Amino acid sequence: MDIARLRRLTSFQIIILLFAATILAGALLLMLPFATWSGRVTPFDQTLFTATSAVCVTGLVVQDTATYWSYFGQGVILLLIQVGGLGVVTVASAIALLAGRRISLMQRGTMQEAMAAPKMGGIVRLTGFILRAVFLVEAVGAVLLAPAFCRDFGLKGVWMAVFHSVSAFCNAGFDLLGAPGAEYASLTAYRADPLVNSVIMALIVVGGIGFLTWDDVCTNRLHIHRYRMQSKVILATTAVLIVLPAVWFFFDEFSALPLGERVWMSLFQSVTPRTAGFNTADLVALSDLGLALTIVLMLIGGSPGSTAGGMKTTTVAVLFANAIAVFKRRDEGRFFGRRISVKAACDAAAILLLYVTLFFVGGFVISSVEGLPLSACLFETASAVGTVGLSLGLTPTLGGLSRAVLIFLMFMGRVGGLTLIYAALSGAAKTGSKLPQERITIG
Repeated sequence: MDIARLRRLTSFQIIILLFAATILAGALLLMLPFATWSGRVTPFDQTLFTATSAVCVTGLVVQDTATYWSYFGQGVILLLIQVGGLGVVTVASAIALLAGRRISLMQRGTMQEAMAAPKMGGIVRLTGFILRAVFLVEAVGAVLLAPAFCRDFGLKGVWMAVFHSVSAFCNAGFDLLGAPGAEYASLTAYRADPLVNSVIMALIVVGGIGFLTWDDVCTNRLHIHRYRMQSKVILATTAVLIVLPAVWFFFDEFSALPLGERVWMSLFQSVTPRTAGFNTADLVALSDLGLALTIVLMLIGGSPGSTAGGMKTTTVAVLFANAIAVFKRRDEGRFFGRRISVKAACDAAAILLLYVTLFFVGGFVISSVEGLPLSACLFETASAVGTVGLSLGLTPTLGGLSRAVLIFLMFMGRVGGLTLIYAALSGAAKTGSKLPQERITIG
């Protein structure tokens, strides 16, 4: 691709190409013989799935990360998780800044789109803030996790603490706790460990609320009235989505457990489905209602401009605000004394329709191809499109077509469905003319 043609690409197209290139590079690195403990070359379809899952910070795997991939392979996966969590545009911009290069207007526009920033001004300062904050939080998380992992795994626990800190903060869900004969264990061995539970949950939440929300908190601290409306909505919605499901899990799913274990598992099961992918509970043992609630949380996901995927908390909040406005016969939804634009409400409705369509169509295709129960397949597709990584154990057993479906869903869930659509339709002609309007009855 020549330079002139590259310059004609839109921000959305650049974001998609960078994500795709990073995934391809990761897949090729994972094919190297020394990327596995056995020293064999892993088939491309498996490395492509793993690289996509890592860059899209999902956590679905076809091979157990601890028992299959060597330290080199695990290092590649960790690097892909970090790049995917920060965003490839942010990483590329950081490298340019460190090299002393000027950031062009086009690059600043791409950075704005990638970070979901409200304006282009101050985007370079925001990038520097994000990088410093990310590495500080991940370092603190690793230091806090190290005592537990070093106690159980010796010196190897240092590597495990670093890996799980980055994986948790980036909402990736990859873990190194599998063992021969007990693969895909995730954090079930630490289901009642206060330290591991609290640190992992804190990293997940901090990574999932979004970089702009961090900026608000660090700038305005406890002066919440100074926060942007978006930050207030994100923090309020996040709190509701943690507390209400945790109460349900406490009184229903885990009611037979001892009190301490019950509290930690309820909180963890409320936090992790919103794109983190770790689990301390046996998901297969959850009731139908528990699985349904988990699916809803997976589809909602985290917040804009964060390491998380999914429809986003703001999408759900805007839909609820818009519904309340309709019930009260108001023209626009409201939050904290501010009006929501009609465009935001339309975007939220489009995102909901897109995610629900991908979720159901993906589940139907996998169920039809594999001959598996639809409910189990829908759980896997919700996990993929929400970039979560929780699984009922089906993903490693799926065939090529079904894995391709999950790869597509993970990619869509991470780059954003609207981003992909905008990139595809960027050349569509825009005119100032409007068609005649006619009334249609809704509801």
